[in-house]
Parts: sequence; C-alpha cells; structure tokens
Amino acid sequence: QTIAMLTGGIDLSVGAVASMSGFLVSTLVNGPGVEAGIVAALIAAAIAGLVTGLGVGVFRVHPLIMTLAMSLVVLGLANVWQIQMVQTGVGVPEGLRQVGSESFLDIFPNSLFVFVPVAIVLLVGLRRTGYGRLLFAVGDNPVAARLSGARSWQVLTLLYVISAVMAAIAGFLYAGLTNVASVTLVASEVLPSVAAAVIGGTSILGGRGGYGGTIVGALILTVVASLLSSLGYPEAVRQVLFGSIIIAVAAAYTRVTAEG
Repeated sequence: QTIAMLTGGIDLSVGAVASMSGFLVSTLVNGPGVEAGIVAALIAAAIAGLVTGLGVGVFRVHPLIMTLAMSLVVLGLANVWQIQMVQTGVGVPEGLRQVGSESFLDIFPNSLFVFVPVAIVLLVGLRRTGYGRLLFAVGDNPVAARLSGARSWQVLTLLYVISAVMAAIAGFLYAGLTNVASVTLVASEVLPSVAAAVIGGTSILGGRGGYGGTIVGALILTVVASLLSSLGYPEAVRQVLFGSIIIAVAAAYTRVTAEG
C-alpha cells in the first residue's frame, strides 16, 4: 500500500489479490503441486497488477476506481475458480502452514524469514534507487516529473505489478497463518493496510513517507487490535477505529497542505 500512496494513489485490490493467491495455491496442492500453485498465483497477481497499472498509468483512470474495479474482477474470477474446484478439494499446503504459523526455535516466527528480506529490499529500493526516487517525484509533482523526462506511465505500471506480487506473497503467509483457504480471506485487511501507511507518515497526497514508517504503523495497529480483542470488543469496533484514524490523518494532511 505504501508504494501506491507515495504516488498519490491507493491500491484497494490488494485484499482480493492476496485472497486469490492463497486460495489458488490451496486448490492446486492436490494436482500440479505447491510449487506450480505458487508460480501460477504469482503470475496471476502480476497480470492483475499489470492491467491495473496500465489503467492508471496509460488510460489515466483514477487509482481508487481502477483498483476497486480490479478487486471486483479478481473476486469474480476467484469465485468462478472456486466453483470449478469444489470436487477436487481445497487445503492449505503444509509448507505454507509451516511458514505462516510455526516458529524457529519457538522464538522467531518463520514468516520473518520472508518479511525481513522483502522489507530490506523495499527500504533500500525506495531510498537508494532511481526508481524509488521516481516514485517520490511522481507523487510530489507529476507534471514536473514528466517534464524532467520521467515516463510516469511506466513508473505507475511497474508500481502496481510490484504491489500485486507483494499482495500475493502476503496471501500465502496469511493462508498459512490461518490455515484457511477462502476467496475473501484477506478482504478485511485492506483498510488496516491503508491505516498503517497513514499512521507511519505516508501522505495520502503522495510524495512523502516510507516503508519504515509503515512497519511502525502496522506494529501500532497490531497492539491496538490486540488490546481491543483482549477487552472483548468485536471486529466492527476495530474497523470503525481504523477508519476514524484514516479520516483524522487525511483531514490533518489536507489542512497542513492548504496552509502551506
């Protein structure tokens, strides 16, 4: 979500793509195998991201509309696939369960061995590479970026491909963590992903922020969610709280920008 917001956009399709990816792997475990399922899911996610990126970058469809539409398309296709796969059975692969829910030496979650390398690549890539700087430039001032020679459509297209592939990886881990294969498994996590980026300092207007802040924001939300759960509050309260946080921070950003 962070990299999309850096350009002034948003990716509402990540929940559907993540759910589809985890579900696709789980349906192929009894046929082609886990490895083939992972490859197929990553390719499907990349195609979804490519279509989204072309829609936003080339045809100038607003990211909110384009990603919402892609979310519905992916969900629809996943439901069609679910109907076809009823007879073959669905089961989360043992490998995903080990990575998603088990721990190394009963201390470190195995998922950290996936998350840490991805986080390092993002942290370094956003600050130390030309593409990372282009993301900030397009988000801060797209007109100036275009006049300076940046091909904004290429930047945006690649951005949504990366976002979709990362969503697929998250879907694998989430399926392994919950031991559930569902076409809507991660749908409820879209709002928290936006809230984590906003709390971490990523501007919804683009051009400011970073993945390090998003990690901190996610940790804060995790603590808050755990606290609400321990106090016996339902899931609806968590969603209301996260939505309120986004509204409050968005209003603050808008006011600061207007005064600046």
